Amino acid sequence: MKKGCLKVIGLGPGDVKLLAPQALQAIKDADAVVGYTGYVKLIPQELLEGREVLSTGMMAEVERCRKAVEASVAGRNVVMVCSGDPGIYAMAGLVMELLEAEDLFDKISFEVVPGIPAFTAAAALLGAPLMHDFASVSLSDLLTPWEKIEKRLEAAASADFVIAIYNPRSKKRAGHLGEAVEILRKFRSGNTPLGIVNRAYREGQKVKVVTLDTLDVNDVDMQTVLIVGNSSTREVAGKMLTPRGYANKYDI
Repeated sequence: MKKGCLKVIGLGPGDVKLLAPQALQAIKDADAVVGYTGYVKLIPQELLEGREVLSTGMMAEVERCRKAVEASVAGRNVVMVCSGDPGIYAMAGLVMELLEAEDLFDKISFEVVPGIPAFTAAAALLGAPLMHDFASVSLSDLLTPWEKIEKRLEAAASADFVIAIYNPRSKKRAGHLGEAVEILRKFRSGNTPLGIVNRAYREGQKVKVVTLDTLDVNDVDMQTVLIVGNSSTREVAGKMLTPRGYANKYDI
């Protein structure tokens, strides 16, 4: 039996034009495509023709990762698809944990193929908010205790990082965003620019620049990425700019 191959790939933010060539080639080379149903739908139908599609709904991460591992162990060429980058709040880590637990790294060929992550897609639509040091924090407490998330958010805010916030609000976690904003207000002024990007590069995309004081939580859901500026971030022509420091060093 031939040695199987498992590639965990990032689809990017959703627009096929932002699908990295290496990830595109991985899909073309695959016998089977595994992923969350919503992400599989982002792949053009012609790329899925002739390939088995193994998809699961939300909250079935372990199940679909096991499907991908089992198919590759059986000698198939498999791609596990994720949105954004597979190594950022996605499936690359879980797949590696499963391969480690079953001692399968020598049994298959394993590879992670990067994609454009959600926070860089959001940043591009907002202008240049990530020009200096930044941090990324997810507000989802499904796998991480909320107390730890609070500490991480406070640490990033106190260090004056620009902060990208993933999973900011859901129906079950409607209050977390308000609590996060209160933490940010300890270290940032109320007029700090804050970018709201819904469904970046997908149908229904919305981009808005507000401030900490004017943020409306009803504009935010699980498909939103927030970019919170640091003490030097400013709004320019409806976009966000975090200066790197060139103006202080050079005459511009």
